[in-house]
Amino acid sequence: MTEKVRSYYDSLLEIDQNLDRLVREIDVLNYLNPLNIEQEKKRFFASKFCEEPNFKYRKLKFDPYTLQRQFFSQKLEDIPDEDIYKLYHDTIYEYSGLVQCVASVGKGPKFFYNSLRVFGTPQEKDVKNAKFILHFHKEEDAEEMVPRYNADQAQAYFQAFGEKYPFKFKIRQSNSITGAAMALNTTQTLIVKKNRKFSDNDLKILSNHEIGVNMLTTFNGLNQPLRIFSHGFANNHPTQAGLAIFSEYMSDSLSLKRMKELAYRVLAADSLIKGYSFSDTFDLLYNQYKLDKETAWVITLRAHRGGGFTKDFQYLPGLKKIYDYYSAGKDMGLLLTGKVSVNDAELIQELQNRGLAEKNEFFTHSFRENKNTNDKLDFLLSNLK
Repeated sequence: MTEKVRSYYDSLLEIDQNLDRLVREIDVLNYLNPLNIEQEKKRFFASKFCEEPNFKYRKLKFDPYTLQRQFFSQKLEDIPDEDIYKLYHDTIYEYSGLVQCVASVGKGPKFFYNSLRVFGTPQEKDVKNAKFILHFHKEEDAEEMVPRYNADQAQAYFQAFGEKYPFKFKIRQSNSITGAAMALNTTQTLIVKKNRKFSDNDLKILSNHEIGVNMLTTFNGLNQPLRIFSHGFANNHPTQAGLAIFSEYMSDSLSLKRMKELAYRVLAADSLIKGYSFSDTFDLLYNQYKLDKETAWVITLRAHRGGGFTKDFQYLPGLKKIYDYYSAGKDMGLLLTGKVSVNDAELIQELQNRGLAEKNEFFTHSFRENKNTNDKLDFLLSNLK
């Protein structure tokens, strides 16, 4: 960034630095993942899927009221450009919503309504898309789908995959995550599920998803002059989710089974707005859709953690948006500049032109060539609404 640009945008840079300091306190997933997942899973299964789990969560390490006040004390009126003003205005409101989410984790409906404000809920077309996918016959599990590797072997695989990229991240294992692996933006750490078995396909999916996109956009964001790139633009979640799944598609690791998992996530999120309890959603997946109990548990857990977390439905519409964006021949690099939204692609280009953003240092390897060999996936993605 030149001194001329720095001088003109002095107020913007001050606001951006203030937000950088404040947002470090917020890590929704860190607070949202229950501490006693395994104990409650055993109890739920022992009750024949009837007794509601009683999850415990981490205690807050910040004062929500003070943080909110500091967010809204920023003098956005001093930002000289209207489009940049709107970006920061919308993003501060989203950060505020995330604070409310974190502050209400484990508080039932209070958390659910806060989650709705930030992440929304599936629309009718999302539910129709999910059911459209579920009409397809399940593919036979190939040898690469058989779980055979423990967490230590998975960690070694992810470490080796990460060496393809020049950025450095940490890896650790934990039982207190809902998925098989999770990239933490704030600490640049990949967390691997400790007591899980991984298939060859799992390893390929997770490495392209968590390292090739989630970790890569973290480091690209950290390299930007504006810290908002690393913490996230407003409504960045569908784009980030879509990019991560699209990386699976481009690397030929996305399967129909995985697509159905995304569809079930939509239906689980939709069950929240209908007032389903944990056991009701589990029953929907396990008895009506005939999922195995382990998969039904994970999808239900992801939807009901905290008191009702709707974010999971965004993977499917996010994937569709990115698929259409790529198919239109648009610049994928703009979407890898940080935790950004596809809706802001033109603004990101403008920020680069103004000297307020840099070109990516890192680019997702799988986006360089489409290696997908599954024609069904192209048919599905082309026909989603």
